[in-house]
Amino acid sequence: MPESKRFLLRLDPDLFEALRRWADDDLRSINAQIEYLLTDQARRAGRLPTKRTRPPRPTDDETSPAAGVDELEKLEEGQARKRRPRARTSA
Repeated sequence: MPESKRFLLRLDPDLFEALRRWADDDLRSINAQIEYLLTDQARRAGRLPTKRTRPPRPTDDETSPAAGVDELEKLEEGQARKRRPRARTSA
């Protein structure tokens, strides 16, 4: 991970206190809370690329109920064949 840039940030005391409470609620440090908020706003404004952290969602074809039903019917057919008694042949 690249080294973080450091700089002095002057904040209104009321804003700082609000950020401190918010950071406590989110179990973050004040610095991490400020960085999170700035990153979120930069992404929303289109100034920072969106980072995909989750794998892509399956397409409708992969999750359609019809595809699952066909596979289930084939499986049930195969199990039904195994359970059928074999016909006796007389010689």
